[in-house]
Amino acid sequence: MVTVQLYVEGGGDNRELRVACRKGFRDFLDRAGFAGRMPKIIACGGRDSALDHFSKALASGFNPMLLVDAEGPVTAQGTWQHVRDRDGWARPVGASDGQCHLMVQSMESWFLADVDALASYYGQGFQRQSLPQNPNIEAIPKDDVRVGLGQAARATAKNGYKKGRDSFPILGGIDLGKVRTASPYAERFVRSMMEIMNGN
Repeated sequence: MVTVQLYVEGGGDNRELRVACRKGFRDFLDRAGFAGRMPKIIACGGRDSALDHFSKALASGFNPMLLVDAEGPVTAQGTWQHVRDRDGWARPVGASDGQCHLMVQSMESWFLADVDALASYYGQGFQRQSLPQNPNIEAIPKDDVRVGLGQAARATAKNGYKKGRDSFPILGGIDLGKVRTASPYAERFVRSMMEIMNGN
């Protein structure tokens, strides 16, 4: 079994947030059957930092994967082409198609695949009807997702959605199976990681 290093965008510059980020992704991936063979999750803060860490690991002979927000709809052919068009990133030498993955359009987009988990997290006062209703969660603009989360949670004890405070606990509580069904890019991410870990 191959050990994978997963470099994720998130956690900012705050140590506590990075710990929360790693835990959120670990709990999320645990539902995909990675318990006992969990990748090493590195919370990198900003997206440029994530690419830098990924590139250094790749050059050192490791088996890294990169996971960042798409920050918008993906229209390019391939994930590396998307980040080249949007961010001006050059594809690192030796990087395969299966090593670059996108949360489309942002991590919060995945939350919409499991509204029951959102309702459970926020509790009394959560207003499901305020969330975007498009079942194609990858087509919903990221700003609409954030606004919808805030409106849906505004009458709860948490008084809205706050990234960092809420994002990683929610991620750790949603059903990965539902996310994989609703998000082709999430399905691609999980399948690619399984293939790398199995040495394929």
